[in-house]
Amino acid sequence: MHYAEKPTKTWSVICVAVYLAGIAYLGVQSLPEDLGIWLGLCALFLLPLGGCLAVPLSKLVYHRIDIDARTLRVGRERIPLAALDPGSVRAAANEALPGAAQRYATSLHTVDAPLPGFRAADQGNPRLVGGAWGVPMGMDSVVIGTRQGERLTIATRDRAAFLAALSHATAAPHHQL
Repeated sequence: MHYAEKPTKTWSVICVAVYLAGIAYLGVQSLPEDLGIWLGLCALFLLPLGGCLAVPLSKLVYHRIDIDARTLRVGRERIPLAALDPGSVRAAANEALPGAAQRYATSLHTVDAPLPGFRAADQGNPRLVGGAWGVPMGMDSVVIGTRQGERLTIATRDRAAFLAALSHATAAPHHQL
């Protein structure tokens, strides 16, 4: 059993294509006479490109989900499947799918920043798994529990597929303690 949830690359490809088209257009009009100015503009336009790529790169690092035979990996964290409560996974799978407005509202309020008062524990909220400080705007999130009673929030792109894979993986008899 293996499940992998990786972000789409559509936005990143569009941003890089617009950047390359823009510098190519500038190059056609200014090269070879203005090579220095053209190189300077290429470097200058990397700043807005970096801003446009920051969120997709963050999602790739902190919200990538992989489930293998024994481990749930979310971003930089690894959680043994045996440590997850199968009942909480089933309960999350039986919840109604949130609408777009609810996903946006939930993502706005799911913050786990390493600052006093902004930690999820300080606010009485489940801990955000993966290493990020919050759920990206509009992304869905799932709350599950561990056998030790800790509640975890996991940001996901495909709630139904993730919970189905996690239900299947935690229901396997070799994961029980």
